Amino acid sequence: MIQEYYDIIFTTLIAIVTASACALPGVFLVLRRMTLMSDAISHAILPGIVLAFFLTHNVSSPLLILAAAGTGVLTVVFVELLQKTKLVKEDAAIGLTFPALFSIGVILIARFASNVHLDTDAVLLGEIGYATLNHLEIFGYKLGPVSLYVMGGMLVLNLAFILTFYKELKLATFDVSLAATLGFAPTLIHYGLMTLVSMTTVGAFDAVGSILVVALIAGPPVTAYLMTDSLTRMLIYSVVIGCVNAVVGYWLAYITNVSIAGAIASVTLLVFALIFMIVPNRGLIAIARRHIRQKWEFAQTMLVIHLSNHEGLPEAQTESEIAHLHEHLRWEPTFASRVVKYALNNRYVSQEAAQLMLTDRGRAIAQKALVQ
Repeated sequence: MIQEYYDIIFTTLIAIVTASACALPGVFLVLRRMTLMSDAISHAILPGIVLAFFLTHNVSSPLLILAAAGTGVLTVVFVELLQKTKLVKEDAAIGLTFPALFSIGVILIARFASNVHLDTDAVLLGEIGYATLNHLEIFGYKLGPVSLYVMGGMLVLNLAFILTFYKELKLATFDVSLAATLGFAPTLIHYGLMTLVSMTTVGAFDAVGSILVVALIAGPPVTAYLMTDSLTRMLIYSVVIGCVNAVVGYWLAYITNVSIAGAIASVTLLVFALIFMIVPNRGLIAIARRHIRQKWEFAQTMLVIHLSNHEGLPEAQTESEIAHLHEHLRWEPTFASRVVKYALNNRYVSQEAAQLMLTDRGRAIAQKALVQ
């Protein structure tokens, strides 16, 4: 029972720390429209891990992290070199680069490391539940899972980098030309960020696998992007959303006895879908309501323009009869009745017997629309 509580606590902490560490650099990838790059890096680092393992014969060696991070940066360089030729676009360059590198890694694993932990299932899916089995031991004392310390260190490193270079990152993200003009070295900042993304991806690779790494890097920042225009708030929201996704996903997996990585990725998608639907001003519901409102406002404007065009003329009485408005405006009778009701509620028109009369407010709207 004690061991079970131990696993629950530390697995939850690993999920929270990993989600937070991935979410911070992920914000800048989202703003730069480079989320595909996180997918590329998470797969392309595989040959670096394999080659470093061949040198050290130890899956826990720090050299694996360094080699994989270097491979991630190399992936960015290859993609940008292809893109700069102007012969292929960024998505095509990514599509050419990371499958090639990932395939090399898979071939090396299948050929030379099939009996090691570096198997393709672990590479693709990972299993955060096993992360608690690999302990950090110092002088014979177990100090907790290695993954917790690795991702905790990455979280601190990412946070320190963003706080130190916040102004430079913000400027280089939104206006590269201005950043270069002011001497902020946007290329150096870019590769610094990509190095952090590579190191974060490598740190999370062994615990959660490449698929969940992409979900944690892209999901929370994209969700936060829907909620605010402030970079500072976006960073905070992204971390909070990532933590919530990780905790809810873990407990959902624990209760239903399913894959933890799969549950966290699924919760990430569900939270994004929920925010995408309900967020004020930008959500699907808000957009749908805005379109409906614009539809009625346009129809109402057409009605007051029609009445204004015939106001004071001999045919005004005929043209303003409620029963025949649908014929003059070529609307369905039901739709015409609803537009009349909408205009009456807004006090753009008034009703006298069977006739509609423009109010001062409606007359002003009609004149404004005609001038425009």
